[in-house]
Amino acid sequence: MKVVTKTLSIHSRGEGDILDITGEVRKAVRETGLKSGVVTIFVPGSTGAVTTIEYEPGLLKDLPNILERIAPKGLVYEHEKRWHDGNGHSHVRASIIGPSLTVPFVNRELTLGTWQQIVFVELDIRSRYRNLILQVMGE
Repeated sequence: MKVVTKTLSIHSRGEGDILDITGEVRKAVRETGLKSGVVTIFVPGSTGAVTTIEYEPGLLKDLPNILERIAPKGLVYEHEKRWHDGNGHSHVRASIIGPSLTVPFVNRELTLGTWQQIVFVELDIRSRYRNLILQVMGE
């Protein structure tokens, strides 16, 4: 089995920005020359997340709305008491969604569903430059 590690550099506009990274992940997998295996997408940092979604306007509004219900900005967070940086809710939301995603690929194609895209979700309160780690394993 071969392992290839790549970096995907992205720029977010800040909290609530949802970026479709499917094309970049697909390209990275193809560039490895591997035919079948898995790609893991990992977000270093504690205020960003990666998941899959149908990348359409309704869900691009629904996801941030439900995150506001689950971990509202206005609550008192212990993180805020210690750091006073305004992003306690960001850390909680990122923990719920998660920092990584693993997607199988066969014949150099991601095995995503018809309406399924890979997205990066910015949960920090400010614009960020991020370097996502793509680790591709296979043969």
